[in-house]
Order: sequence, then structure tokens, then C-alpha cells
Amino acid sequence: MNKSTAYNNRLGIKGWAYAGKYSFERYLYIGHRLSGLGLVAYMVLHIVETANRMRGEEAWAALMALFASPLFRVIEYLLFAMAVFHAMNGTRLLLVELGFFLGKPQEPVYPYKSSVMKHRPLTYIVMLLAGLLMILGGSSLFFD
Repeated sequence: MNKSTAYNNRLGIKGWAYAGKYSFERYLYIGHRLSGLGLVAYMVLHIVETANRMRGEEAWAALMALFASPLFRVIEYLLFAMAVFHAMNGTRLLLVELGFFLGKPQEPVYPYKSSVMKHRPLTYIVMLLAGLLMILGGSSLFFD
């Protein structure tokens, strides 16, 4: 292997998170995976929290008092933001996988045009919509 094609594989987690020469879609890919893991963790914690109801009224009231703190309002918002991001990015991925926003097939002429550029406007629109939903959700959660 010559030096021009050698890759530095000693980056560890930083190498997994750093997109390098890749584009915005690579960061969306990483965010989609992390938000999915966060939502799965929430589901497990929610089952544990709900099972706490069987410990009696005092234990349940103490847990609900803990959840009424401002810290849990922030955690609740982060959960909401993860769900919105995951849903909107999943919708974008579904539309791209089904072939929407790819345009008409063209003769492959060098230099080849990447199909990513054809659905890039969809990416920006969906992420803008996700940001707006996060702002609206945050305003209703914190300023109610």
C-alpha cells in the first residue's frame, strides 16, 4: 500500500465522529445513530420508572417530585429534540431511499455529478423544519 492511500486508523472515537472529507450527511448519519441510541435508552429508563409504581405511593410520589425539578425539564426537552431530529432525518432518508429528489437519469459523463447534490435542498429543508419544531416545542415546554 503506498502512502497516498494509507489511512490513519489510530484515531479511535474521534475518527468515528470526525467526518473529515465527508459532507453534512455524514454528521446527520452520526446524529441519527446517537439519537436512536438515546431514544432506546429512554425507553428502557421509562419502563424502569413505570415499574417503580409497584413500590407504593410514597416511592412514586418521591420519584414524581424528582421529575418536577428544572433539570428534568431540560432532559425532557433534549428527549423531545432527539425524537424530532430522529423522525425528521428518518423521513428524509425514507424519501431519498424511495428515489424522490434524485432527478431524471442522465448519461454518465465525466466528471460525474453526485446524486447527493440533487437531494441536498431536501436535507436543508428537513433540518430547518426540525429546528423550527424544536424551537416551538421548547417554547411550549419552558414558557407555558
